[in-house]
Amino acid sequence: MLKPVWLQNPWKQNPWFESVAIAQQRARRRLPAPLYAALVAGSERGSTMDDNQAAFAEIGFAPHVAGQQPQRSMTRTVLGHEVSLPVLISPTGVQGVHPDGEVAVAAAATSRGTIMGLSNFASKSVEEVCAVSELTFFQMYWTGERDVMVARMQRAHAAGAKGLIATLDWSFSMGRDWGSPEIPERVDLRAMVRLAPHVVTKPRWLWCYARTGALPDLTAPNLAPSGGGPAPTFFGAYYEWMSTPPPSWEDVAWMRATWAEISGGLPFVLKGICRVDDALRAVDAGVAGISVSNHGGNNLDGTPATIRVLRPIADRVGSQVEVLLDGGIRRGSDVVKALALGARAVMIGRAYLWGLAANGEQGVGNVLDILRGGIDSALLGMGLSSIDELTPELFVIPEGFHQTLGAPEPAPAPGKHGA
Repeated sequence: MLKPVWLQNPWKQNPWFESVAIAQQRARRRLPAPLYAALVAGSERGSTMDDNQAAFAEIGFAPHVAGQQPQRSMTRTVLGHEVSLPVLISPTGVQGVHPDGEVAVAAAATSRGTIMGLSNFASKSVEEVCAVSELTFFQMYWTGERDVMVARMQRAHAAGAKGLIATLDWSFSMGRDWGSPEIPERVDLRAMVRLAPHVVTKPRWLWCYARTGALPDLTAPNLAPSGGGPAPTFFGAYYEWMSTPPPSWEDVAWMRATWAEISGGLPFVLKGICRVDDALRAVDAGVAGISVSNHGGNNLDGTPATIRVLRPIADRVGSQVEVLLDGGIRRGSDVVKALALGARAVMIGRAYLWGLAANGEQGVGNVLDILRGGIDSALLGMGLSSIDELTPELFVIPEGFHQTLGAPEPAPAPGKHGA
């Protein structure tokens, strides 16, 4: 029985939020300052991180006043799987913002009918996540010896992963003009004492963990040795990455072929493409898909927003591989702009992490529902019945918006040699 209005707490916060921006505000209020700062991330000036979002606002709509379609579809097949909306979960590292971490994210993705991307730096194991989401794509960095990478692929496939995402665009720039957060090696007594001033002011986050009887786990269980032994800490995993020589294109082709042999040909996606020539090399390496990404602005600051480089890449290779876009998605209108410029689907990172911090599994579902509603609203306003009808001509795109990076030199005209 509901209490009379006059007995209800008028200041009690509604767990539902209406925008990703509100989710971010709630995450900031709820999380200890170092943990929130780790979610914001970025590098150097933060110009790429900011441009990832700001660039979407430069693209406008030309809506209809009548004749809109009563039914609108956003279902699409992505990498061999039908999803109910073209928004996928991008793999992100240790998700200590909530005790349920990646398991909560996977449950929300499953309930909304989309693909879950799981990082090999995750706080939950691939077995736990695949048990919740049948559409889990496991992500790997190029770290460790080849036999170690093979073992990790085998483990992911045995757990039920439906695809592999290789992330190669991480340079881990540490200089941030606003300062980098303190992240302890592990949460022990010394770390708790040092971080207590930050944590004690966030009782709801502290209580969320206290109910589980466990401390935040800063290890990476998916990087545990195949022969047994403890999982490395995040910094142990980072050291492995730092001490592994960067991959060549031959290494990318080997990784793709090895995953195909292990999995029987399940999709292999290369994440981190910003240049046309790299996209062409990825096609040559045999990938099923590429993600146009600048690692959320966590790499070389000054790299253009991903939406600016998307169309030249999609125009060149979109008929050969599936093109995804990752970076700056905060609204359903951002999603439809990316689809119109050639993306098969988009991937989100910070947006769902803020939802997770704000309200666990329900918060992640809330974020996906916000994006779904925004997509539907954009389709309605433009008089479309499906995301398949989206084209660049339906949008107001300023001159010079698209940036073509790494376009191969055109072949010389016949008869011009030796002139």
